[in-house]
Amino acid sequence: MTTVRLPIDYEQKLDFLANLKKKSKSDIIKEALDVFFKHEETEVDSYKLGESFFGLYGSGDGTLSTTYKSKIKDKINGKRNTH
Repeated sequence: MTTVRLPIDYEQKLDFLANLKKKSKSDIIKEALDVFFKHEETEVDSYKLGESFFGLYGSGDGTLSTTYKSKIKDKINGKRNTH
């Protein structure tokens, strides 16, 4: 058994819903937790969500992450040599 302290506005909303639906507060809380747990179980992290797009529009050059410094130096030196 678990006891939960709720803010007054939650308690009032829970009372209202229980009366409206003719259910106990416990049943409404259980239903709300069921929805919450299902949502948490099906939630996908951001990596999984974008995984199919990673590399989709790539340059095809797999060395860019390791050779970017030399490429920048070449560009800078190329500009200097053209003057």
